[in-house]
Amino acid sequence: MPSVKNPNGPSKNRLAARAAKVRKESRKRSLTPKDKIAKADTTRGARAGLMPTSGPRAPVSSKRARKLEKKLKYALKRKMEAEGEAEMKDAPEEKASEEKASEVAMDDIQ
Repeated sequence: MPSVKNPNGPSKNRLAARAAKVRKESRKRSLTPKDKIAKADTTRGARAGLMPTSGPRAPVSSKRARKLEKKLKYALKRKMEAEGEAEMKDAPEEKASEEKASEVAMDDIQ
């Protein structure tokens, strides 16, 4: 009598799919402690070498970076004004005096 497979068991495709799923999950588990990516970031699209697309650790866009830089400069300016370190607008520029000194020295040589 020929051997016949049990018709109530899983097919070869199901068995292969289940084994592939287990391999995939175990590989993910083994990689997780190495790359140290937070689970919250992983749900936002972060992978090894890729930042999340949203959330607090997402990279800042260049437009947002410019805005933040302006805000920081303005805050620094306010702080300096509060401490009394205002810009000296009436002071003569040092570059002009250095150029004149070099011109005088050249005139003496000739």
